[in-house]
Amino acid sequence: MRGLYAIVDVDFLNTAGVPLLPFAEAVLAGKPAALQLRAKNDAPRAVLRTLQALAPLCARAGVPLFANDRPDLAVLAHAAGVHVGQMDAPVVDVRAFAPSRRVGVSTHDPAQLGAALAAKPDYVAYGPVYATASKANPDPVVGLEGLAAAAARARAAGVPLVAIGGIDVARAHEVARFADLAAVISALLPPAGLSAVTARVAELSAVF
Repeated sequence: MRGLYAIVDVDFLNTAGVPLLPFAEAVLAGKPAALQLRAKNDAPRAVLRTLQALAPLCARAGVPLFANDRPDLAVLAHAAGVHVGQMDAPVVDVRAFAPSRRVGVSTHDPAQLGAALAAKPDYVAYGPVYATASKANPDPVVGLEGLAAAAARARAAGVPLVAIGGIDVARAHEVARFADLAAVISALLPPAGLSAVTARVAELSAVF
C-alpha cells in the first residue's frame, strides 16, 4: 500500500458546509490508496449508516474503506479494515474479533511505534509530523527527523508507514521521502471547493 490515505472527517466537512457523500465520491475519483471515515462525534448508528453508504462507493472505485476506532462497525458495514488509536482495542484483539479485516494503528512516539510493529498491523501511522488542528489535544510534533527514524523501523519490520498530522501538498513531498503513505484531512478540500477535490486528490496521490 502506497499513496494517499484520505480521511473523510465528518466534523471538518460539517464545518466547511460540504456534503459527505458527494465529497467522498470526488475523493474516490482521484484514486487514493485508502479512505477512512472519521466520525468522532457521531452516534454509532449514524457512523454505521455512513459506512454502509460509503462501502459500495469504495468497492466500485477499488479503494479499501477503513472504519475509525470501531471493528464492530467495520464488520457490519463490510469495510475492508479498521483504524485504531492508542485508547482503542489493541491490534491483537481486533484481529481476534475481525480476522478478515485489515488493521492499522496510530502511534505517536518510539515506544508506541515499537509495540505496534511487534503486533504486525497492516500499517502503522506515526505523527503528528507537523502541527495539526484536527485534534483537540494533539500529541507532540515528531517532525521529519522523527518520521525518518520511524520509517527505518517500519521498513525493518516490513510494515507500511503512514505519515499523519498537518500534511498538505507541499508537505506531502517532504514526508514522501520517508513514508509509504500520507494521511490527509483538510488539504483534500481546496479553496475552490468540491469541484476541485478530485484533482487535489490526484495531485496528492501522484507524490508517492
